[in-house]
Amino acid sequence: MLKVAVQMDHVATINPRGDSTFAMMLEAQARGHQLLHYTPDTLALRGQIVSALAQPITVTDAAKGEHFTLGEARRVDLSSQDVILMRQDPPFDMNYITLTHLLERLHPKTLVVNPPGAVRNAPEKILVTDFPELMPPTLVTRDRDMIYAFRKEHGNIIVKPLYGNGGAGVFFLQEGDHNLASLLELFEQNYREPFMIQKYLPDVRKGDKRIIIIDGEAVAGLNRVPAEGEARSNMHVGGRPEFIELTPRDREICAVIAPALKERGMIFVGIDVIGDYLTEINVTSPTGIREIKRFGGPDIAVLIWDAIEKRCMNAKQV
Repeated sequence: MLKVAVQMDHVATINPRGDSTFAMMLEAQARGHQLLHYTPDTLALRGQIVSALAQPITVTDAAKGEHFTLGEARRVDLSSQDVILMRQDPPFDMNYITLTHLLERLHPKTLVVNPPGAVRNAPEKILVTDFPELMPPTLVTRDRDMIYAFRKEHGNIIVKPLYGNGGAGVFFLQEGDHNLASLLELFEQNYREPFMIQKYLPDVRKGDKRIIIIDGEAVAGLNRVPAEGEARSNMHVGGRPEFIELTPRDREICAVIAPALKERGMIFVGIDVIGDYLTEINVTSPTGIREIKRFGGPDIAVLIWDAIEKRCMNAKQV
């Protein structure tokens, strides 16, 4: 039995039917592991002790509102746990970065999934730029002249915040659209970071694939087809999910990036692929577990816990 603390947005706010963290908790519970639930805002550092206001939790595969039971809250020294699942949703901001610094004091003696230092140093839209040969033409900058030149070169473009999530703030600008200047003004007012600009890939109309990689191995894919009149395929904004078999190109992309993921100790990663191109590497709080299983794919929560238990067993033998 492992003692497992789950750092997440409050369990009452999630949709159990589609939530990957919930699927991981169900599998941990089925294996007899002891679960604690806490929210990131209760994390604290005093002296050398990293603690959180945590509650024992029992999860049930039921409708929202009936899917969990919480016990009495108490402040817990997190070094007493075997595993911490860092599963709160982005945005990847200074709060998120600060939480990784706190959890890094516990890892690897307490296994944090994914490793907090590696997550901090590999934000999804930056890590992907380590593999330019796999990406569509991409620019990361706030410099307007460079953005205008990129747009002139490539025509239709996508503009998105560097540290956004769930499709929020992603814009498709067609060649000749006169809104680029206004959009950049809006971004400049709302984001301190550079922006990401990419060549628009028409293949997105066929879907944006989410491919799950567990401990360096590609295990399954979920295609997310944009809704009519929508350029974004995220399920948060109406993308239609469908299970798919991985293509040779999908596996080629995964094989190229797998060594970098394993080197960083990443257990659970979701990459995004449009057509033949890699667009993002998601390491903060990947999703898709429930949908893949529901559409006939493997139970990825089982594979994740196999990898975690193996990591814990190896650590004890050292």
